[in-house]
Amino acid sequence: MEIQRNIMVKGDGDRLTNLPEPILLHILSMLPDGKQVVQTSTLSKQCRFLWKSVPLSLNFPFPKYPYDSNINSKKILAFVASTNRELHYWRSCEKIKAFRVFPYKYREYLAKDVDFWVHFATKIANVEEFTLKFYWTRYPDYAYKFPQFAYRNTSLRNLVLGNCQLNPTGSVNWSSLVNLSIGDVALPEGVMEKVLSGCPNLECLELDKVGGIRRLEINSVKLKKLIITNYQTEVAEEVVYCLEIFAPYVRHLELLGLCCYGIRFQLRNMASLVTAVLSLSVDFYELEGEKDRLEKECRYFQELLHSVAHVENLELGPWCIECLSILELKGWLFPTSSWKFLKLNAALEQLDYPGICSFLQSSSDLETLVFDWNNHKPRDLLSRYPNEDEQSKRFRTHNFNCSLLHLKTIKIINFDGPPLSGNKSVVPLVKFLLKNATVLEKFVIAVKFEGSDVSQDHVKMAQEVQSFPRSSPHASVVFPY
Repeated sequence: MEIQRNIMVKGDGDRLTNLPEPILLHILSMLPDGKQVVQTSTLSKQCRFLWKSVPLSLNFPFPKYPYDSNINSKKILAFVASTNRELHYWRSCEKIKAFRVFPYKYREYLAKDVDFWVHFATKIANVEEFTLKFYWTRYPDYAYKFPQFAYRNTSLRNLVLGNCQLNPTGSVNWSSLVNLSIGDVALPEGVMEKVLSGCPNLECLELDKVGGIRRLEINSVKLKKLIITNYQTEVAEEVVYCLEIFAPYVRHLELLGLCCYGIRFQLRNMASLVTAVLSLSVDFYELEGEKDRLEKECRYFQELLHSVAHVENLELGPWCIECLSILELKGWLFPTSSWKFLKLNAALEQLDYPGICSFLQSSSDLETLVFDWNNHKPRDLLSRYPNEDEQSKRFRTHNFNCSLLHLKTIKIINFDGPPLSGNKSVVPLVKFLLKNATVLEKFVIAVKFEGSDVSQDHVKMAQEVQSFPRSSPHASVVFPY
C-alpha cells in the first residue's frame, strides 16, 4: 500500500496506467526480490498480470544457524521442501533470468530433488544464470552427480557449480555459456577438455579447489580470463604434480590460494597474457629439510616470474613478495620485464624492502606502482632462511640505486601500520621511491582509520613525508583522509 500511495497523485489518477509496458517491466525488474515483484500486481489493473513477464532472479540460500547449531537431516529436508514448493509456484512466470540455490550439504537421498532443481533451471525456466553450490560435503565422496540431460542447453550464459561431479557421457553443448565456475570437486581425466569443447563462446573459466587436471589446454580465441584457486590433488604422496597450462589466447590469469604437496603450475604457452595475478602460496610438505623446501619454493617462483615477464600488469601476493627478498639475498638477477602496472598485496615488513627495491630495478617500463596493505596473512618464508646474519648485513649495507624513468603514480592503500616515524619498513621504501622516480607525478598514501578521526600521529606522518627529498620536481604527495 505504501508503494501504491507513492505513485498516486490527487486528481491525476494512477501514474502507472499511463506508462508504456516496456518501461513498467524495466521498473519492476529492478526490484531485488521476486516476491516483491508479485506484490505489485495489486497496484493497478495494468500490473495485475504484468509481473509474470518480468525477468526474475530466484535465490534460495540455506538458512543461517548459530555456528554450533546441529544442522541435521530434518533442517536440510525442510529447506529442500520449501525450495520445491516455491519452484512449483514460479513455473507460471514467463521469464526467470537467474536461479541460485545454496543447499547445506548433499546426500544421495536428495538426488531426485536436486535433479528437479537442475531440470527447472535448464529445461523449464531456461535461465541465463544458474548457481548450484553446496556449502559443505565430504569431498569428494558425496558430490552431486550433475545429470546428463543438463549438458545440452543453449540458454545458459553463467553457470556456477560447487561440489557437483561432472562426467558427461556424450558431447556437451553449452553454446551460449560465457562464464563457467567449478568448485570443490575432482574431475575425471578428459572431462575438462570435453566441457571446454562444448563451450565455444566461453569468456571466463574459474576453477576453485578443483583437482584431477594434469593438462589444461584452452585453444578458444574467446576465452580471455582464467582463475585457478586452491588447486588440489587427493594424492598427498605424489611429490611431483604439475598442472600444465596451454592458453595462447588468454589475456587475464589469476593463480590464487594454497597449493600443497608439491603441486605447481607450468605456464607453457600464454603469449597473449596481459594481466597476471600471482597471489598463491606454496608449501612443499614432502621435503624434510627446511633448506630443500625453501630452495624448491624459490626455484618455482623463478619459473613463474619468467613465464609472466612479458605481461603489462602484474600483481603479487605475500608469498611471492617474500621470495623476492630471498632471491635477492642469493644474488639472483630478476628478468627484465615489460610490465607497466605492478601491485604488491601485503602488509610489508622490514625484510621485504631489499627484495622489492631489487625487483623494481628490473622494472624499467613501470608507470604505476601500488602497495595494498590490506593483506595481513601470516608469513614465515623469510624467517626460515637459514643465514640470518647474512640477511641483516645485506639489508643494512646494500645500496639499491636505479632510475624509474617512467614511474608516474605510486599508491600505498589501506595502510594501517604505525606512523612512518616508527615504521622501519616504510620509511626507507618511501625515500627510495621518491629518490628514484624521476618523473613521478603523484604519491598517494591512504591511511586506514578505525574511527572517523585522524590521529595526530598520522598528521605528523604526513608532514614528515612532505619533507623527504624527491627527484621529480612535479611530484605531489597526497594523504586522502
